[in-house]
Amino acid sequence: MVEKIRVGKIINTHGIKGFVKVLPLTSDINRYDDLKEVYVDSMKLQLESVWYKKDVVMVKFKEYNNINDVLCFKDKYITIDEKDLKKLEEDEYFIFDLVGLKVYLLGGEYLGEVVDVLQPGANDVYVVKTEESEVLLPAVKDIVKEINIKEKKIIVDPIEGMIE
Repeated sequence: MVEKIRVGKIINTHGIKGFVKVLPLTSDINRYDDLKEVYVDSMKLQLESVWYKKDVVMVKFKEYNNINDVLCFKDKYITIDEKDLKKLEEDEYFIFDLVGLKVYLLGGEYLGEVVDVLQPGANDVYVVKTEESEVLLPAVKDIVKEINIKEKKIIVDPIEGMIE
């Protein structure tokens, strides 16, 4: 299973007191409120302060009090341990759990493998690599009939013309 999970990318510094600007890679931007420690590369860092500005998170790490201390973090990912993942509701899944699942049609025919999950808005879209091409499947109950993480498979019933 996955050891460290990306929850953000440090895109810049903010001010001169050691804050970094983080692009969240999570569906719940406020999840940073619950984090006490994170990793940047392999360094474990304690969070001192978190605040939000539009669609980014401003983070201050303990003992990093100057812009010069945090310049080296620019373009690095913030990761967390699996134990720090937020609890999901029923029928919610982490993207890293979906990528790599085998996709089958309702009748049992193998379609392909999930290679990515797009998040354009109203619903996620699974990118499924087939033998011939890639198929985009909206992650809605009318199409995605079953997701079984343990068996590493998804069963779908796409509308006519969606897969060609």
